[in-house]
Amino acid sequence: MFQRAYLEKLTTRINEPRKFIQVLMGPRQVGKTTLIQQLIAQTQLAHIFESADAVAASDQVWIAILWEKARLQFSNSDKKEFLLIIDEIQKIDNWSEIIKKLWDEDTKDNINLKVILLGSSRLLLQQGLTESLAGRFESTYISHWSFSEMEAAFGFTPEQYVWFGAYPGSVSLINDEERWKNYVNNSLIETSISKDILMLTRIDKPALMKRLFELGCSYSGQILSYTKVLGQLQDAGNTTTLSNYLELLDTAGLLAGIEKYAADIIRKRSSSPKFQVHNNALISSQRNEFFDEIFNKKEEWGRMVESAIGSHLVNSGLTHHFNVYYWRHRNDEVDYVLEKRGKLIALEVKSNDKNSLSGLNAFKKSFNPDKTLLIGDKGISWQEFLKIDPNQLF
Repeated sequence: MFQRAYLEKLTTRINEPRKFIQVLMGPRQVGKTTLIQQLIAQTQLAHIFESADAVAASDQVWIAILWEKARLQFSNSDKKEFLLIIDEIQKIDNWSEIIKKLWDEDTKDNINLKVILLGSSRLLLQQGLTESLAGRFESTYISHWSFSEMEAAFGFTPEQYVWFGAYPGSVSLINDEERWKNYVNNSLIETSISKDILMLTRIDKPALMKRLFELGCSYSGQILSYTKVLGQLQDAGNTTTLSNYLELLDTAGLLAGIEKYAADIIRKRSSSPKFQVHNNALISSQRNEFFDEIFNKKEEWGRMVESAIGSHLVNSGLTHHFNVYYWRHRNDEVDYVLEKRGKLIALEVKSNDKNSLSGLNAFKKSFNPDKTLLIGDKGISWQEFLKIDPNQLF
């Protein structure tokens, strides 16, 4: 069953006597809709489930009509509660203000309508929730699937997870890599960029953003200054534009820019980003080579492994609310630094023959982290680490 912990949490909320607004946000095709279908089947709660995906953004009355339909069905039933589920809610302009108005009306009239909102644009959802629905909601981030989930559901090996990533809908195609690559590029990447970014946010240079995404995927797990990025992109504008585009790609669950760990926020935000995909399928689907070719190239396979470790950490950080950084000072570097409530964990990934631990030693001397971990032949194997829940390290 898909991501049991999420289902158990939602079931607990459903069983609460009071009404609520539960927001589920996460990238496309990670199973949010499947999760809701499992919830409905398990709870047998009277409900309406509609999607705003095909509704015009300006059709703000659509939400009010749907909400009134739920009220009528609720009032005409013998049920004590009713569930309204709206998918892709961020597609409707001013959605949060409309939800707030209707929710407050129900509170005044003592209508026990429970609401679940789903969306794939983390940035737009968070803006609406903060601006209009403060104190009225609880949010949950549904991340890309972990290796343990892919192993349990589809029998994935660690090597398959590193190359084919974690999109459950693409698993049936992995034995035909050409079809698999086309599916990921057209149904996942192109759809996410066009529907979750370009249709919802003003982008002056969409071609530039797409090239930034492609470049970031090819450099996943590597630090690259915006100045160097500018040198590789034509019509690149300025570093502020690139930084904004990278943030949008991050909130769509595609490509993150990990910041350098520092003692103050200003220096963190001014650092060169370490590119990191949220899902390794975003890298391999754009490469010309197939799995067997890359697996036999030790250095390139090592980069794929390091990127898989990074995506594992980034996705877990979004779910469990901890920060992921890298650290570099002169010639010393630490691949990943995790920070949560004042606790620090330093992780170094050694997927090749590099034996130097000078980065970990220098970081330990400067910041005295609570834990230091080596992932590689002389520490925890990368296969074993992918099975670990990083939040349990704290």
